[in-house]
Parts: sequence; C-alpha cells; structure tokens
Amino acid sequence: MTNTAIPNDPIGPLTPDGDTVPKNFLKTAKKLGCQVAMRKKRFGIWQEHIWSDSFQHVHDFCLGLVSMGLQRGDKVGIVGDNDLEYYWAELAAQSAGGITIGIFTDATPRELEYLLNNSEASFLVAQDQEQVDHALEIRDKVPNIKRVIYWDEKSLRGYHDDWLISFSGVEALGREYAKTHPGIYEELVSQGKGDDIAILSYTSGTTSLPKGAMILHRNLIYGARHVYTIMPVDQNDDYVSFSPLAWITEQSLGLTYHVTYGTVINFPEKAETVQQDIREIAPVTLLFPSRLWESLVSIVQARMDDSFWINRWLYKRFLPIGYKLAEIEERGKRPNPLMQLLRFIGELALFGPLRDKLGLSRIRYAYTSGAALSPDVLRFFRAINVDLHQLYGSTECQTHTIHYPGDVRMGTVGKAPPTVEVKLGEGGEIMVKSRSVFAGYYKDDEKTQKALTSDGWFKTGDAGYVDENGHLIYLDRVSDLITLSSGEHFSPQYIEGRLKFSPYIYDTMAVGGFDMPYVSALITLDFENVARWAEKRGLSFTTMVDLSQRDEIAELIMEDVTRTNKTLPPPARIRRFVILPRAFDPDEEELTRTRKLRRRFMEQKHGDVLNAIYGGESMLLVRSEVRYRDGRVGHTETEVRVRNVGDTQDLPVVKLGGFEAPQMAGD
Repeated sequence: MTNTAIPNDPIGPLTPDGDTVPKNFLKTAKKLGCQVAMRKKRFGIWQEHIWSDSFQHVHDFCLGLVSMGLQRGDKVGIVGDNDLEYYWAELAAQSAGGITIGIFTDATPRELEYLLNNSEASFLVAQDQEQVDHALEIRDKVPNIKRVIYWDEKSLRGYHDDWLISFSGVEALGREYAKTHPGIYEELVSQGKGDDIAILSYTSGTTSLPKGAMILHRNLIYGARHVYTIMPVDQNDDYVSFSPLAWITEQSLGLTYHVTYGTVINFPEKAETVQQDIREIAPVTLLFPSRLWESLVSIVQARMDDSFWINRWLYKRFLPIGYKLAEIEERGKRPNPLMQLLRFIGELALFGPLRDKLGLSRIRYAYTSGAALSPDVLRFFRAINVDLHQLYGSTECQTHTIHYPGDVRMGTVGKAPPTVEVKLGEGGEIMVKSRSVFAGYYKDDEKTQKALTSDGWFKTGDAGYVDENGHLIYLDRVSDLITLSSGEHFSPQYIEGRLKFSPYIYDTMAVGGFDMPYVSALITLDFENVARWAEKRGLSFTTMVDLSQRDEIAELIMEDVTRTNKTLPPPARIRRFVILPRAFDPDEEELTRTRKLRRRFMEQKHGDVLNAIYGGESMLLVRSEVRYRDGRVGHTETEVRVRNVGDTQDLPVVKLGGFEAPQMAGD
C-alpha cells in the first residue's frame, strides 16, 4: 500500500516536506527551537536539551559521517542504551540518506558480527567500552566497518586506535565540513523520499536467524500516525525512553513520535534507577514490554507483604473494589453511587499513592507490546485506574491492533486503527494490510515472497480470531499452538501469562501436544521475591539453586499452578512441572532480546528435563553449559525435582524422540 489517497482517510497522504523522519525533525526543530526536546539524568540531575541544541548535534554528526565517506544507502549500526547520542546518531545518519540498524545493548560478539555482516554496515556507533571491546574482538570478521564511533568517552580514554573515533570527534569533522559546504545538511535532507529505507529492523529470531525487515520512512511515519489518530499527544507530553531502540515499537512511539509531534524524551540515568527516574518525571505516555509491566505487578505484590499493616489492610480492602469497578466499566455500565463513593475513597487511600510510587501519577497513555500480556496484569492496572493499552504488532508492520480508550476488553488485543486492515487467513492466521507494512526482508526474496501476498497482505504467522465485539483475540504463533488429545488447539502463551501473574514466577514455558500426551511446565523463580518470602518465614538456604528445589518453594509455586489450572479446560491443565535453578537467558539463546521464548531451541536444550517429565521420573541431574562473555565455556550440575500436580497415576509414561533446534545467530 503506497502513499495514495484512501476513501474517508482520517490520516491522509504524506506531503513531500514531511515524508521522511529527518524532514519532520527539521520542521519540528525549527518550530520549537527554544523549547525542551530531551532530558538526560546524569549524576542525579536532569539536564535539559532544547530543540536547537538537538538540531546542532544532528547537523554536525551528519556532516561528520559524510566527511568520513558515508553515502546515501550506506548502513550504520548503533549499539547502546537509549540515550541522547543514540537519537542524534540515528537522525544524523538518516539525514544523509543512510540506513540505521538498531542492535540490542547486550548483544554478544557473535550476534554483533552476524548483524553487521548481514546488513553490510559501513559504520558502527557504540556506547561505551563494552561494546567497543566487542567490536575490536570481531574486527577481522567485519571488513565492511570503516570506523567505530563511541559516545561514552570517559571509559575509552586509554584507547589509541585509528579505527576508533569519539562522537565529539565526528561532530568536529562535521563543523569543518560545513565551512566549505554551506547549506549542505538541508540539501541532503531534502533529497530523501518516503520510499527510502530508514531502518533495517531485525526480527526476534524465535524460530530461525533474525531477518532484516526493510522499514521505509513512510512506514515509520504512518505507523506513528495510526496510534496518534486514536491517542493524540502534544509537544508538552513527557515520554520516558527505556524500551530498546532496536525494537520497532520504540522506534515508532519513541523516536518517530518525538520528531513528528514534538514529545519530550526523557532518558533514565541507568537501568537500576529507572523506576525512581520515572517517578520523578511522571510521564504522560509510557511504553514498556510486557515483561516490565509484569515485573511492576510482582514488585507491588511482594512489597505489600512487607509493608505496614495499615497499607496491607487498605490493599486487601480496596483492590477488590478496583477489580469490581473495572469489570463494571468493561461491560459498558456506569457504577452505582455507592461504588463511585468507594472509588473516591480508594483513590485517596490506595490507588493515587500507589500510582505515584510507580511513577504513573500523570499517565494518560500506558502501552504494552511485545509478548502477549496476561489479562490478570491488565486487570490489575485497570483496578488502580491506569488504562494500560495492549498494542499487537510486529517488526514488519508495527501496530496491527490496539485497545481504544474507553474500549478495553480483557483477553483481547483491541481493534485495528483507522486505515489498517486485519483479516484471518487459512487456519486462522492473522493477516494485515496497511501503509506501514514493510518493503521486504533484506537480501531474502524467498522469505519476503512467503510473508507478503501479491496484493500487499502481510502473513503474520500468528493465530487468532475476532470476538462478537470486533476485538481481535491473539492466541499464539501458529506453529506454537498445542494440539490437545481432544484435537483442540490451545495456546501455551495463555498458560504462561497466567502463571507469570504470580510474584514468585519470573519466566515459564508450557509444553505439550504431539508426542507429549499432557501439558507440563518449566518454571523459573523471581529469586528476589522468593528469597524475601523464605527469609520472612525463617526458611534457611545456602544458594538460590538450593532454594529453588526446596519442598516449601514447590508448595508455594503449586498454589499458582493450581490457580492457573482452574482457568483452563481439563485437557490443557498442567500435570507436572519443574522449577529450574536459573532464569532463561538471552545470552544462552533461550530467549530473544525482546524476551520471547525460542521454543524449539528450548525443547532441544532442555530435552533431558522433558524426557524426565514424560518418562515418569521424579528427579534428574541437570548439566548446564554456561557461556561467558569472554568466550569461555563452563558447566554446572544440579539435582532437579519433578513435581506432580494432583493425582498423576493415570498419566502415560512415554519416551520422547529427539528434538531439532533451530539455527541461531552465530551458529
């Protein structure tokens, strides 16, 4: 779908002066010149940067890249935390006609090598010493990289290598270049077109090597407009940029929103202070992946157990009232006067102070995206008067559906925004068509043809259906649906989402179907909350590994498994589970960088555990390989117990066949 007129289009086609991200940045910077564009917290102090300051940094860095040989169509990789320099570097590269590749901060050297080579990047912009060291380690394997540019200079003062150059050093080159090329920046920006590639956004890689989705400038702008049409923002609205910029949703609702609508971007000081930083800013809009929203609920639940008795009493009395009010409003009804009075009291006594502690006192639009979020988590935030809106989308075309304000229905992912079309294809596969659909996978015509139909529909690979109110219900990846013994399909993600509502469960993977005759689960603990629970009850333990296998902890987790089973049809209920001694780890390729499970890989890696579960064993010795960042490989051995849920005498005992793991980055 191109930039053409659509009947009754509330968004409208792009104009030539606003069809690229840099053109929108240039317009907004000129319009808002002296207003605050960004804040960065350093040493406990929020430092402000106005739009004209941002423009100068982007201008100078852009021309510095050009002076070093960046040409239109060249690729620039960026690896690091969300930061001022990340935004400036991306806007600068795109201003010169470059294509940027966002890389997750914790990418390993072999992941970095794969992404830089697959994208054919010419430059790498890195945050600090850790990322620069990774680049130096693979230097001989990435021959296309001309220079590595770093922005955290204090950590690299002892490095002397002509391959490396500081961010400020590139800006200095740009200022010199501008003296002999007046007006060249504006000329470069004007040469851009909406159909130019803006970014290569790499897919999660849940089942294969990550693919580089070619996202055009108009794709990004329309993707932002789709959400803006439903939930508009303005230039005074604060946004905290914390979700990784390697993630397409942050690119759309963070960077593209910023340059198009002038929202104020706030960067936390570091990951450890993000919750306090969010509380200080009290943002109007906030995007978190589902894992972080789940973590917030776990933090509240755990801390309430340790709070003063009056706080626990208020929590237990008013939270059920909040749930009841959310349920009434979800049905489209108005609460009676008594319930309205109780809401007013609850707002003063519990809901308002709790939102303030979470940094949500001014929140207007709270978004969740990525992996599906449990309805229990959505319901919790609705109960404390936070409208948390589920975004369902993909790397390939950003937002497919969204919860509209005033029309949030639990268990759904909302409706399609204006001009976005959603339909169900063969086998209930969700298909999407819009002006934000990507142009294809970089250097992979075969997979592009499989993903896009001849008339522009993108086949998501996800399964779902539409309810009687027109809301889309997402089930799971088509390939991940469990086929029960009854022949029905069931979603493991639904089971996992219900389990993760527990403050004591951090991650889980539900398995079953095919040659596995019943559903089981691999569970990892939220060790901080579990340790606090154990200490409060005088339960002694030596290590977290020891604690994970204690019978008392198994009973604690059994309560959550039993609660989850009550929401499931009998064939889909969990019959056996194992508490693993460590969390799932992206560095071990068990999760993607956006914390989605690599199911086939996990089944292969934990094949011994699954064989013990379905083979009727009560205990096994788990030998785990640990891969350190310096390349060394170690091993640990742990005795792990298999736990039964209810009466398991009728469960069949089977020997599973081999598991086939997908190829991952760097393999």
